Amino acid sequence: MHVAEQGEGPLVVLCHGFPELWYSWRQQLPALAVAGYHAVAPDQRGYGRTDRPDPVEAYDIVHLTDDLIGLLDALGEERAVFVGHDWGAALVWQLALMHPDRVAGLVAMSVAYLPRTPIAPTQLLEAAFPDRLMYILYFQEPGRADQELGRDVRRTMSRAFIELSGDAPRGSGWLLLTRDVAGGLESPGDPPAPPPWLTSEDLEYFVVEFSRTGFTGGLNWYRNIDRNWELAAGQGGAKVDVPALFVAGERDAVLRMTPPEIMDDWVLDLRGKVIVPGAGHWIQQERPEEVNAAMLRFLKEIGYGRSV
Repeated sequence: MHVAEQGEGPLVVLCHGFPELWYSWRQQLPALAVAGYHAVAPDQRGYGRTDRPDPVEAYDIVHLTDDLIGLLDALGEERAVFVGHDWGAALVWQLALMHPDRVAGLVAMSVAYLPRTPIAPTQLLEAAFPDRLMYILYFQEPGRADQELGRDVRRTMSRAFIELSGDAPRGSGWLLLTRDVAGGLESPGDPPAPPPWLTSEDLEYFVVEFSRTGFTGGLNWYRNIDRNWELAAGQGGAKVDVPALFVAGERDAVLRMTPPEIMDDWVLDLRGKVIVPGAGHWIQQERPEEVNAAMLRFLKEIGYGRSV
């Protein structure tokens, strides 16, 4: 596992989502370090310079949470505050259920905690979008999305960052595809210009890394959603009982799919919901000052480390 780290003090682990890298936390690492924390941002399994095992089942929730526990052990730490965005948020919610003794608190960004559904997630998505093909379902088939996303990595990353950001025109993005998926995830023309909060150097970092690795590792996280549901069979009614904070952008499309109000009765020590006006999905990159301030307030409130 490759990690980026800064600072000394109590451990804060930053877990990215799809399609991202440790680099998504480039503006949180120094802020946490200055405040007296040891901030660690891994490239998660399947991404960047971390291992990318071949079997799809190597990316299920047991392997992914074990990776974080292994990281704690390797750093000689019993506990940490975990911060997760997108898939990273889903991961740290599960980590808090499976290993609460190792989680001092968590900050989830974009993805609220969802209790176990009565039917498998793919069945639920099929029923919820009968006339459209939701992107998570499109990702299930190995190979097709991998090739389409990897054919022009610059276009893929540019589209992802602009179309899911707060700067996107209304109605853009690939969350829902037509049922015949003609053209799939690909689009004609030049890549869109990156949003103003992403420099050309920032974009280049993502382009170089995903050009080298492809997208299969990250897509394999999606291909385990039904397996994860099966593995969580004993979690019916489980509630998160560690201090938690939720942060998201007002224009994040994920909020339409999973409204944060869903978790009100399921997260017992929820310290707040910070919804940043005008921001989209890439909240920690779009609005680093607001995100950093919210994280540091939370760390201070739960008494984690020195006063900040």
